[in-house]
Amino acid sequence: MKRIVLSLSLLSGACLAAWPAVQAGPVSDRVRSTGVLRVCIWPDYYGVTYRHPRTRELKGIDIDLSAELAKDLGARLEYVDSSFPSLVADLTSRRCDVAMSAIAVTPQRQQVLDFTQPYLHSDVYAITTKNNAVVTQWSDIDQPGVRVGVQQGTLTGPIMAAQLQHARVVPVDAPATREQELIAGRVDVFMTNYFYSRQLLDNANWAKLLVPAHSIRVVPYAYAVRPGDGAWLRQMEDFVARIKRDGRLKAAAEKNGLGQVIEP
Repeated sequence: MKRIVLSLSLLSGACLAAWPAVQAGPVSDRVRSTGVLRVCIWPDYYGVTYRHPRTRELKGIDIDLSAELAKDLGARLEYVDSSFPSLVADLTSRRCDVAMSAIAVTPQRQQVLDFTQPYLHSDVYAITTKNNAVVTQWSDIDQPGVRVGVQQGTLTGPIMAAQLQHARVVPVDAPATREQELIAGRVDVFMTNYFYSRQLLDNANWAKLLVPAHSIRVVPYAYAVRPGDGAWLRQMEDFVARIKRDGRLKAAAEKNGLGQVIEP
């Protein structure tokens, strides 16, 4: 996977001196000795960690907040392209030091990764097309013959598999996208979270958002690290607590259209 290096003008000694004193661990030792922080991202995550297909510029709440983390650590920031299916392998194989891409906290992931306290949350939403004759409202989704697209490796797959009694769940794997499958008619609707729905509503005049009448499942989102390094997890925990207190989380969320899904 291609790594993209973002050079930051930092005074590392001063920044590291300002970081709360904790017992050093393998990751914090490596970051301190090399001066490089490696952050796994999913570059298709609109509003979170999104790489523009033409300009290749990265934008989103976790692009802004990872830059804040690197500044606090006095480190140079290196992004590592990842995905939700490869997330566990990328962290446990030490391709990156932390995953900062709005990672849904699930029991399955908690068995193999460590998570910070949540900083965002989202329910489940649906996207269809404005001229769709099959699905026009939420109650049309769980009907015989309806095909419901979910991104392979994301939490929406198991959630909808448990929720739906009549419709068929259709996993969509890269390089295909849920919106491509919807426009091509291979699915009738697709499920997503609040963050990803913003991409379609902001950029696609054909997209229609369906909101459930009752909450499906509000999911917490956090940063993930590989297990076994308590010192690094505590540093990440401290970072999340501080950006909540000092307003950096709120500012980054509002800048990227996510102000209403901040976790207190």
